[in-house]
Order: sequence, then structure tokens, then C-alpha cells
Amino acid sequence: MTTALTPALASSFAAMTLGHLGRQWPYKLDHVMTGPEDVRAPIDLHPIFHGSFDWHSCVHGWWQVMRLLRRFPALAQAEDIRARADAMLVPDKVAGELAYLARPASGGFERPYGWGWLLALHDELIRHDQDRWARTLAPLAEAFASRFAAYLPKLTYPIRVGTHFNSGFALIHAHRWTRRHDPALRALIETRALDWFGEDRGCQAWEPGGDEFLSPALTEAHLMREILPPDRFTDWFDAFLPTIPQTLLTPAFVSDRSDGKIAHLDGLNLSRAWSWRAIAYGLPADHPVRSTAADAAARHVAAALPHLGDDYMGEHWLASFALLALDDLPE
Repeated sequence: MTTALTPALASSFAAMTLGHLGRQWPYKLDHVMTGPEDVRAPIDLHPIFHGSFDWHSCVHGWWQVMRLLRRFPALAQAEDIRARADAMLVPDKVAGELAYLARPASGGFERPYGWGWLLALHDELIRHDQDRWARTLAPLAEAFASRFAAYLPKLTYPIRVGTHFNSGFALIHAHRWTRRHDPALRALIETRALDWFGEDRGCQAWEPGGDEFLSPALTEAHLMREILPPDRFTDWFDAFLPTIPQTLLTPAFVSDRSDGKIAHLDGLNLSRAWSWRAIAYGLPADHPVRSTAADAAARHVAAALPHLGDDYMGEHWLASFALLALDDLPE
């Protein structure tokens, strides 16, 4: 089983995601209705992100295809991706997404998972040779950055679950975005991460939970790898995980991929691989965990990669996490 992103694999990811990026049904809304005027179709509420089963999956589906376009300009799907981006990433549709955020009932919309992924998408668009897509999406990115800035100071305790509410996962993406855009938010993220996690020691890693797609332990370590210099990260990691629990090295078993919650465990295997690679990258070359982490990442990828398209419950999002696992390391 490959652990490298090849052109053929990239093309298969792109084909899979383009198949659902604009697919309107089925769709799961994160939507508070305050009156009959709020009973509207997803495409009317979300002019851009109304595909891929839910808003956040559509956002990271766009992140995925745009990253593949940049990494593989000769991709068979390249012209399709460009044409879709030209049609969808336009000012009037961004204005529609902003109008949804401006609703009084939308304050907690997609917090924090979708917030982090939207910033990741904008950060990806900035890296393309032409900047019209990034410039167009910038107001939406800035809106979510403002939400992070208002939310983080009042979040007394981090959310450590292995699902969408996890604080660390969203802040990995947000912190990367701030490097080019928002030094004040970057400093706030680093301060809060240290407040929440800086003194964590002897993690027991009682996981996985039955519907988790993130490892609470490894996601926390991944975020600390993002914000700490190498020497400080090594000291922190050695105290946080002085012994690596076997559960963090063993891929999760997925009993039913047609069950949307149980299918999360394929995502857990992929996100663990992503985090193990990042952790290994942040440790010294002679650190004993580096080879352990690399081996664990490979095993987790091998457990999930053959199953990305087994059922729509995984198909609408897993390729994005496979791309993280295979093609994303800290800068």
C-alpha cells in the first residue's frame, strides 16, 4: 500500500470529490430556524458550499481539489476544477455566504471545525499563481478569523473530543492561516494553546471513541508541534507521552461504513497518520519515537485508503483526510 501521493492517486481523489462537490442531496444542515422565512433549500442558504452532504465537507472538498490542482497542474481534472472555481468562487456567492453568517442565529455556525477549514481553503488559494480566487474569498476568511478572535478568549476550557468540536484541530488550520494574515490572532492562538495544553503530562489516551475521526491525544500534540520551537516541543512531547499507548499505534476497526458515525473511524485512521507524520517531523532525527511514528502513520493509511469510496457516508469527505495524511507537513 502506497504512503505517497502519486499523480494517479491524486487524480482518483479529484474524481471522487468532483463527483459530490456540487451534489445537493442528501444534505445535513447546521441551521437554526427562527421563523418560516428560514425554511430554505441548502443552495439558497449557502451559494458556494451546498454540496458534499454538509457545509464543512464541501469547504474541505474545495480545499482538496484546489490543493491537487496546485500540486499536479497536469491533472486530468484540472480544467474542470478551474472552471468550477471560476463559476463558484465569485463575489456575489461569497456575499451570500457572508449574509448567512450575519444572521443572529448563526453565531455558533460550524464552530470551530468549519471555521478552521475555511481558513485552510483560503490559505490554499493564496498559494496559487493567480490570486483572484483568494481575493474573492478573503472577506469570508476574515469573518471567520474575527470569530476566532472573539471566541478564544472566552473559551475557558479546551474541547478535547475527537469530533468536530475539537479545539486543537481547528487551531492547526487557523494558526497556519495567521502566518500570512493576522499576527495578533496567531499570538492569541499560541497563548490559548499554551494555557490549555502546556502543562499536560502523562496522557493516557483512552481512545478511540466509537464515532471519533480525530485522536484527542495526537491532535493536541500536533497543535503543540505547530506552535512550539523544536526543542520546546520535544520536551513537551516527552512529558505528554512518556510512553506511547498501544491504542495510538493500532488502526481502528470499522464495522459498518454505511453508518455515518462509525465511518468516522476511517477518518480517525487518516487523521492519526497526518498527526503522527507531523509529530515525527518535529522530533530530532535520533528521537526514538520518530521511527515508531512513521510506522504507525503507514499502518493507519493502509487501513483506510482502500475504503474511501465504499459508501457515500465516507466518500463525501475521506479523500480530504487522505490528502492530509499523504501530503501535508508543518512549514
